[in-house]
Amino acid sequence: MRLTKLGHACWRLQKDGSTLVIDPGSFSGEGLLDEASAVLITHEHFDHVDAELLRKAAPDLEIFTCRSVADQLGEIPAKIQVVRDGDAFTTAGFGVKVVGEWHALNHPDVPVVQNVGFLVDEEVFYPGDAFTPPGVEVPTLLVPTNAPWMKTTDMVAYLREVRPQRAYSTHDGLLNEVGLKVVDNWIGMEADRQKADFRRIPVGESVEVP
Repeated sequence: MRLTKLGHACWRLQKDGSTLVIDPGSFSGEGLLDEASAVLITHEHFDHVDAELLRKAAPDLEIFTCRSVADQLGEIPAKIQVVRDGDAFTTAGFGVKVVGEWHALNHPDVPVVQNVGFLVDEEVFYPGDAFTPPGVEVPTLLVPTNAPWMKTTDMVAYLREVRPQRAYSTHDGLLNEVGLKVVDNWIGMEADRQKADFRRIPVGESVEVP
């Protein structure tokens, strides 16, 4: 499987000629849905879902997401399917399991929204905006590294809890070059400690996973 970082919190997964996109939000650049047969959306925040982009999507595009996102998208040409914690399905040749229910706390005065994570092909886990325990072995983790709802110790604790073979930085689009170097340093230190492949994939670049 090939993983490509499209920007901020958006990833393209490809195998056997099929393309799956996770969280095509408004911070993630252009061409997010190119070649996509299916889209997974973790939650309703605009840096993870661009409603206008999806309203222009092809009618045969499949979108899997939580109820709150489906309600916000309303009637669009693409096919929306609501999923929840514990669900499993196949789309575009990928097997997907749904893990988690809620976004991490952003602010004491802001209500917590729905958030579902996705485990793809028993290989890649993307928790969305949360540090949800996957409950199973995860070979490849897309780990949040910067957000208003987290601190570095949260990221490190999550990496130590999940202990993946590989972990790649996501949710890092709010950082300038200085901040990205800090992420590289912290995630690199944990990679050395666990003797694993933990790093940041630059926007537009790809990595192959088994």
